[in-house]
Amino acid sequence: MQLQVLGYYGGYPYNGVGTSSYLLTSGDYHLLLDCGSGALLALEKVLEPLQLDAVLLTHYHHDHIADLGVLQYYWQLHQGVKKEPILPIYGHLQDPLHFGSLTLPGVTQGFGYQEDTVLTVGPFKITFKRTIHPVPAFATRIEEVSTSKVLVFTADTAYFPELANFAQQADLLMTDTNFLQDKTGKMAHMTTTQSAALAEDSQVKQLLLTHLPQTATAATLLEQAQAVLPNLPIQVAKQGLTIEIA
Repeated sequence: MQLQVLGYYGGYPYNGVGTSSYLLTSGDYHLLLDCGSGALLALEKVLEPLQLDAVLLTHYHHDHIADLGVLQYYWQLHQGVKKEPILPIYGHLQDPLHFGSLTLPGVTQGFGYQEDTVLTVGPFKITFKRTIHPVPAFATRIEEVSTSKVLVFTADTAYFPELANFAQQADLLMTDTNFLQDKTGKMAHMTTTQSAALAEDSQVKQLLLTHLPQTATAATLLEQAQAVLPNLPIQVAKQGLTIEIA
């Protein structure tokens, strides 16, 4: 199982890099995880978009779905052989208006999930955990069935202890790390030290900091997380980063 970072900023694209979007590959199966601003251009550099097998959305904030409409137009208008005649797009059912937009007749088809849903999507078993965010959002636990390797993506969330149970012993944990450690007050995202604490409590094998702030350096983000977990492999998301989950 392989993860490629297409975009990693929270909120808005910056300095030529887009917002949250990731390509998860198992064998010849390609799952797009979120579809933020700039996702389609970044995807075109690594995969013909018509070769996608499915799209999975964690929630409907614009920095996670901004390129979904143009991806649908690409599937409708671009000439070429499609791996799937109609592209499946998985999204939660808590927002009927946004969920309805996932279906473009003859082009894409929306499939709904809830917190207790267990999805089988190609080679993956996917489960969900509602997070703490201003709109309904869901952390995702994606297991590659043939190898039992597990990727957990927190999606957008404030820190809460129950996430550790959901992420327990993941081979890779991707955390919403939108704040430095000195952030105070009400939060809808995690800090560097909260991400590291979650990784420690979850006993994961490696940590990827993502959904990053535009104003912090990768070195600072890494330093703050490693101060909590000096012995865990930690990476900071960057465009084109590829991680083998083994």
